[in-house]
Amino acid sequence: MGDESNQPKESTSINENMEEEAEERDPESNPLNEPLLKRNRTLSSNPLALVGAKVSYIESLDYEINENDLFKQDWRSRSRAQVFQYIFLKWSLAFLVGLLTGIIATLINLAVENIAGFKLLAVVKYIQNERYLMGFLYFTGTNFILTFIAAILCVCFAPTAAGPGIPEIKAYLNGVDTPNMFGATTLFVKIIGSIGAVAAGLDLGKEGPLVHIGSCIASILGQGGPDNYRIKWRWLRYFNNDRDRRDLITCGASSGVCAAFRAPVGGVLFSLEEVATWWRSALLWRTFFSTAVVVVVLRATIELCHKGKCGLFGEGGLIMFDVSNVTVRYHVMDVIPVVIIGVLGGLLGSLYNYLLHKVLRLYNLINQKGKIYKLLLALSVAVFTSVCQYGLPFFAKCTPCNPSLPESVCPTNGRSGNFKQFNCPNGYYNDLATLLLTTNDDAVRNIFSTNTPYEYQPSSIIIFFALYCILGLITFGIAVPSGLFLPIILMGSGYGRLLGIIMGPHTNIDQGLFAVLGAASLMAGSMRMTVSLCVIFLELTNNLLLLPITMIVLLIAKSVGDSFNPSIYDIILHLKGLPFMDSNPEPWMRNLTVGELVDVKPQVVGFRGVEKVANIVNALRNTTHNGFPVMDGGVVPPNGMASEVTELHGIILRAHLIKVLKKKWFLAERRRTEEWEVRGKFTWVELAEREGNIEDVAITKDEMEMFVDLHPFTNTTPFTALESMSVAKALVLFRQVGLRHMLVVPKYQASGVSPVIGILTRQDLLAYNILTVFPHLAKSKRK
Repeated sequence: MGDESNQPKESTSINENMEEEAEERDPESNPLNEPLLKRNRTLSSNPLALVGAKVSYIESLDYEINENDLFKQDWRSRSRAQVFQYIFLKWSLAFLVGLLTGIIATLINLAVENIAGFKLLAVVKYIQNERYLMGFLYFTGTNFILTFIAAILCVCFAPTAAGPGIPEIKAYLNGVDTPNMFGATTLFVKIIGSIGAVAAGLDLGKEGPLVHIGSCIASILGQGGPDNYRIKWRWLRYFNNDRDRRDLITCGASSGVCAAFRAPVGGVLFSLEEVATWWRSALLWRTFFSTAVVVVVLRATIELCHKGKCGLFGEGGLIMFDVSNVTVRYHVMDVIPVVIIGVLGGLLGSLYNYLLHKVLRLYNLINQKGKIYKLLLALSVAVFTSVCQYGLPFFAKCTPCNPSLPESVCPTNGRSGNFKQFNCPNGYYNDLATLLLTTNDDAVRNIFSTNTPYEYQPSSIIIFFALYCILGLITFGIAVPSGLFLPIILMGSGYGRLLGIIMGPHTNIDQGLFAVLGAASLMAGSMRMTVSLCVIFLELTNNLLLLPITMIVLLIAKSVGDSFNPSIYDIILHLKGLPFMDSNPEPWMRNLTVGELVDVKPQVVGFRGVEKVANIVNALRNTTHNGFPVMDGGVVPPNGMASEVTELHGIILRAHLIKVLKKKWFLAERRRTEEWEVRGKFTWVELAEREGNIEDVAITKDEMEMFVDLHPFTNTTPFTALESMSVAKALVLFRQVGLRHMLVVPKYQASGVSPVIGILTRQDLLAYNILTVFPHLAKSKRK
């Protein structure tokens, strides 16, 4: 990564060139699979990424356990009571993550349903009095104000709160530190912005933002509070490291999905399948525990709201399509329309990814012009959405109510209901107003409705589908918190219901179930998830009879989509320039060795076990390395060989060196220190924190001539790779273990030769970086 690459700063021109490249980026000039930022054609170049509205230098996270002398001493000295307390606090934090995520999700649902509900009731009142222009002005004006609040917060206070946040969480759990993604300001803006954007009727959901909210809560709890107001409790500091924070953020992501869909198992599987790179059974238990807490909170809220204590909030706001009382029947011939839905989902999902990719590039050009343009873009989309939602129902024909339905059901004039009267006479309803002039959650519930084969006209479904295809493309990417789940569900349910109308006489599957399958197919075709989506939809529909056909649809849609382009989250990761390591190495990587990779890199910078302060300061000031090998010369091997060799003692981190320099732990002479000397000055918990900058350290001229014993701070068990190891194998090891550095050692070590020939970092193992240095491999890639 940027701070860990082995490229010395010979002059300030390196950083200046990087900044010039960032400023000269032209998104439209790049091919489909290139990020928005131009890259240096060298390995280990300082990586830039779009994080929020800023182009930021990013670095990797330390997921590997740093087994230095201080860590070993701390681990040996822990009593059973301390170990139990540590484990208990892990579960307590998992509980708090679930509890707070559930409470905040409930508050968001209450706010959205009440704000949107009162808005729609006022609009309906104007329409009943045939004051259509006033109804339009009130509807558009309210949506304009709500969008303005959401956008101004994101533009001015927390740009990282815009969008879903899932790609950045996915990158973080992969080992990429994304700056300012999990702060208290981001959390606050995400909550308020989600309420404003969803209540404004924009074609976006709160599902992605809830995942980000859960992750923010987990990160803040793990570090003891916001950055400026952290709790300095001794035991809580044990969680202030990248490994434990990764586990907590995984719990937060699972809790967010659970809060969005009331799907505890689906939330766990979503983290396992989509966002988490590293997994183990203990983490599975804690994530499931967090989601269980979320479900309890949501269930308690629903019971309370059924008693009328939540204003206009009933079951709305928590998408739930209960078809447990509907008899699901299908025969062998019904496999044909199911396969058709799966193929359509894959084709349309990949097409949606392609078009959204182009729209995001265009929005990037607009957003570069300044904050006012971001704000105007968001407000323009809000006005267009309001005009379409209010105006299009006037072009729909009024449909007479079914005589078998009571007058209280058809037509309805409330904020929700399946048969909205809108501008129709008594005894008639407007099916397009039923789908458009409502909240997004109610729109999903209406189009998913079963046993209503004649409720919607084909023309209305076509208008609904076409509109939400347009809105789904232009809404995502504006400067408000937004999720992709709900827009894709609305689009997919549109063509699914339309196919159900066409296939009605030839199938036993209900039109509402066709809408469910259409939504599932488009999500699989765009997001490329299968297992978690299947479970989420089963928990939404509450009917296991849908399992076989849902599995078929998801598998077909994902297979078709994968043949055209990556998932939408992978596309966004590439656009932002986040160095995400994929689980599957490229085939041509097996023809390249790590030794060949380090040959094209600058010479490795290392230290002796007892090093001069001046050498350490110069290395830290003139390089961006994060890790340095520590080697001792003149060591006699224990096997009795007479000749002396150079011993690889391990690797030391930049953060630890800065900590040593800040505390001025210097020696007047070159010697190794005793264990008690180090323990009196440093603790393992203190070294787990990654704070400090070399520019903040003041060293006098006399101190420059002193020495530092690096042995106690050196990780003595670094992961190494022989120079003959293939890049493909090194990438798999690097990703699965969660490394930040991998030392490359020679296959044969002659006398006087360094035991380390190079260091590999995340940036070195990314396919697009390797191809810039070895362009001939691109030919074998195309073959």
